[in-house]
Amino acid sequence: MAFWTACILAVTGLTALADRRPDPPSPFATPAGFPKARVPSDNPMTAAKVAVGRRLFYDTRLSGNATQSCASCHEQALAFTDGRAQPVGSTGQTLPRSAPSLVNVAYNSTLTWANPALLTLETQMQVPLFATHPVELGINDNNRGAVLNRIQRDRWYRKHFPRAFKGARHPIRWTNIVRSIASFQRSIVSAKSRYDRYLRGKAELTESQSRGMDLFLGEDAGCHHCHGTFLFSDQATYAGAPRAPVLFHNNGLYNIGGTGAYPEDNQGLAAITGRKRDTGKFKAPSLRNVALTAPYMHDGSIATLEGVIDHYSRGGRLIEEGPFAGDGRDSPYKDPLIAPLNLSDRQKADLLAFLESLTDRSVAKNPKFSDPFQPPPSR
Repeated sequence: MAFWTACILAVTGLTALADRRPDPPSPFATPAGFPKARVPSDNPMTAAKVAVGRRLFYDTRLSGNATQSCASCHEQALAFTDGRAQPVGSTGQTLPRSAPSLVNVAYNSTLTWANPALLTLETQMQVPLFATHPVELGINDNNRGAVLNRIQRDRWYRKHFPRAFKGARHPIRWTNIVRSIASFQRSIVSAKSRYDRYLRGKAELTESQSRGMDLFLGEDAGCHHCHGTFLFSDQATYAGAPRAPVLFHNNGLYNIGGTGAYPEDNQGLAAITGRKRDTGKFKAPSLRNVALTAPYMHDGSIATLEGVIDHYSRGGRLIEEGPFAGDGRDSPYKDPLIAPLNLSDRQKADLLAFLESLTDRSVAKNPKFSDPFQPPPSR
């Protein structure tokens, strides 16, 4: 580190002049129809910081055993999910909850399935990096210094961290690693679905999609109650928005033994509050790009969108046998918004068509979000 500090002090006057130039414009472009995202005052968006964060996001050296990166559970091609019902951490432990999409994560009020205390990407980042039960990236007190040293020795990082954190005496440190990854995640914005283009008068919905939209926004299906707003979630936030109550819902996914119980490792909000009435309450995630993010629910226990629509049409899931047997429709903790809809086959098909219109496939291929360690595709 002393050598690197000396190198910084030895830079030429020309470089010093360059460093005083203003940063390029923020890499966060607010899409048409979206409000401005809320960004922490102590971690403003810069192109240099996003570039560092993108590389860290894909760097397997940022795990205890150097086998996984953030991207291992958040793949660009799957709208930054992993296609698994439950992710597997770097040491082989299975996590109880599915990996949520990171697309438009800058607009999320909370950052996990059922923890109302994690309100910023910077605080949430502590979980995948340092959690021990279960292990995700597997950084702990025993290897923390060694993992940091891997990043500090890297020539690319030694060049670019000082540009991202100008004036910092020790730019490559954990606080700045977290800030960089959070900045990259905020830059992952998506608003080019067919539905978005329809709103801007640039595309038409099919007849089935139009009928599905009417169902979604109307009371026959009522999906908008939990999946409203531009984010298609009731946990959307943005710069200047009032701090609204953070909502979690029991959607009748389980009712073990008719008692309202959920699997022991997935109690939902009740695991935080200790209140029985919060059993099975989870976040209503954004439905943007939902066609790319199977399987569904907090534990990946519904494989397809058709299965999700069937679940809500019934008003709760029936599990007829096994350790989780019970009728979710009769759960004492189920949200009253979840009631039998008895949708026809055509209505189900129309809802599916509308949900598929929310997919922005460009975000799954955008080179700005891609793995910098991989060569660009040949033309």
